[in-house]
Amino acid sequence: MGTVVTLKVYDKGKEDAIEKGFDRIKELAAAITTSDDGKSEVDKINQNAGIKATSVDKDVFGLIQEGIKYSKASGGDFDISVGPLTDLWHIGFPDARKPADAEIKQVLPLIGYKQVELNEADRTVFLPKKGMSLDLGGIAKGFIADEVNQVFAKLGVRSAIIDLGGNIFARGTNARGNDWKIGIQNPLLARGKTVGSLEGKNLSVVTSGIYERYLEIDGIKYHHILSPFTGYQFNNEVAGVSIISKKSIDGDGLSTAAFAKGVKGGLAYVEQFKDVEAIFVTKDKKIYLTSGLKDNFKLSDKSFKLIE
Repeated sequence: MGTVVTLKVYDKGKEDAIEKGFDRIKELAAAITTSDDGKSEVDKINQNAGIKATSVDKDVFGLIQEGIKYSKASGGDFDISVGPLTDLWHIGFPDARKPADAEIKQVLPLIGYKQVELNEADRTVFLPKKGMSLDLGGIAKGFIADEVNQVFAKLGVRSAIIDLGGNIFARGTNARGNDWKIGIQNPLLARGKTVGSLEGKNLSVVTSGIYERYLEIDGIKYHHILSPFTGYQFNNEVAGVSIISKKSIDGDGLSTAAFAKGVKGGLAYVEQFKDVEAIFVTKDKKIYLTSGLKDNFKLSDKSFKLIE
């Protein structure tokens, strides 16, 4: 999945759970991740764009259904059919580049989650235009984290941390029986630097931000969060959004849209969803919280200002 994955289980006698967790990750990643060898189920969907419907397994079909649900909820700011655009920019890879405006305009008509055709009875997926492609990277890690959590639940694991490259799921309580303390990423610095923390159990924390994957040209940084409408980066005051939720796929599915909508629109957007909270960090070092976090989040980096 192009990231470092860490599984930690704190229950005595549950060492086997880690191996089974990794087995599930490998199984899902092989089916979902697009790659040069073109062997994943999503690769096959994309290869058959404009040609024929592709039969997929229940995991991939379910993930695509979820992706369309979040695409619709976001008003299209998050769109699982953004593949032609992410392939053009290819940010995070050695061949990343800034495409010409004409190239971007050429692929925009190929993007639109409403065009994706699903047949639930046959479990098939069809992309009607040649050149269309799905990019499930925006929700895959959340989906997989939730699946690992289910593996742990079936095995009776009570205390664990699932970390899929920054998608954190804190299962149960910590080894001392207390709530987990989870750091919130500083989106202006490298991974591992935090602005503050919150406490909780059985929760997911997912961050979308400008800190990790970007392309720098002539001193200008182009981050990886692209608008399906313009073909360019969402450009607003937000440096990062952390979504706190009961399911990790919710964090993935909502974080991009919340980022895209800016602080005011993003706060209002997240408040619609039950059991979901958000932390917005701006480029000018201000922090905004949704209502459910007012008494939980603790600021640790005093160079930032918490806006009440």
